[in-house]
Amino acid sequence: MANIAKYETSKGERRWMVRYRKPDGSQTKRRGFKRKLDAERWAAEHVTVAKAEGRYVDPTAGRATVGSLWPAWVAAKKTRCKASYIDSLEREWRHRVEPRWGSRELASITRGEVQEWVSLLSAGDGDGAPPVSATVVLRAEGILSALCRQAVRDRLIPANPCDDLELPRKRRKEHRYLTAPELVRLADEAGWRRVIVLTLGLTGIRWGELVGLTVGDVDLEHRRLWVRRSATEVKGELVVDTPKSDQWRKVVYPALLDDDLRALCEGRADDAILFEAREGGYLRRTHGPNSTASWFYWARKRAGITGEMTVHDLRHTAASLMVASGANVKAVQRQLGHASASMTLDVYADLFDDDLDAVGDAMNALLLQNVPKMCPNGVASAA
Repeated sequence: MANIAKYETSKGERRWMVRYRKPDGSQTKRRGFKRKLDAERWAAEHVTVAKAEGRYVDPTAGRATVGSLWPAWVAAKKTRCKASYIDSLEREWRHRVEPRWGSRELASITRGEVQEWVSLLSAGDGDGAPPVSATVVLRAEGILSALCRQAVRDRLIPANPCDDLELPRKRRKEHRYLTAPELVRLADEAGWRRVIVLTLGLTGIRWGELVGLTVGDVDLEHRRLWVRRSATEVKGELVVDTPKSDQWRKVVYPALLDDDLRALCEGRADDAILFEAREGGYLRRTHGPNSTASWFYWARKRAGITGEMTVHDLRHTAASLMVASGANVKAVQRQLGHASASMTLDVYADLFDDDLDAVGDAMNALLLQNVPKMCPNGVASAA
């Protein structure tokens, strides 16, 4: 039950206040209404009805800042997310979210402000800060939205100011595929890393999954690699965890790798790192594709492979070779460790163009059998 009372300000102006009890029984009030009608409406909507429907939000709770929610939220993420993902969240929080929103009271944030921030990130702020990619914008906005969503669940604010924003779309990067001869040529120019290039380009496993392989993960008899862990570099340190999907899987490798893998395994303990760095220990990720400090850059140059290309493109190459060899999408999905066949189709839709040709051929055959009169170009005539 709420009570409406009149009072005078220090300037002698008449105002109205709402006295009411919160769900925990403590008494509080809301002041500053110029009309009694406004106070009654506020009390009805925010106190009486909200309590009855179980959606009451203490008006003072929204004074909590965005930054005050961050430690508990990111700590919860750490219970199930991988270190590399947590690192990306913490980096985005420090660089873009905390400087703009960390000290803001939750109740003071409006949808319009958040939309303006998103738009400036996407287009550049006009003061020298360049636009950032859609991926970065979505990650930054996603952090703020998740914190506000948590605030709604905790009944600090009644609604999320990040709902229904206009967000940029991620543009799919065109994949780079090597032919089988190009892959072998690249591997031959990679020196002692030859078998590494071939394994990546023929099996489709990720770099971190390759780094995490041990001798015991190689089944020489059945030509299988047992992908059970991934070694990812985070802040200069290697973190060994489960693969990206958290699912172990076996992948097949072709006979071309038989001799190399047998040599790597011979006389070594099962827990020994399969692809060991020259100085011992785990392999480290190569530098960027255009860095002259990268072994991959020089191998590409010597192999005569032009254009930009990263080590991850070897995974795309493996996918293209599998499809070209006649593998069905379900087999490709299992080999690559995708969550579903639909994901494989989404990522590599361009590799299945031949399926469209087959559809076209089948439709042409159907028309030729069932439509008696055909135009010279193969389209049924109107006669």
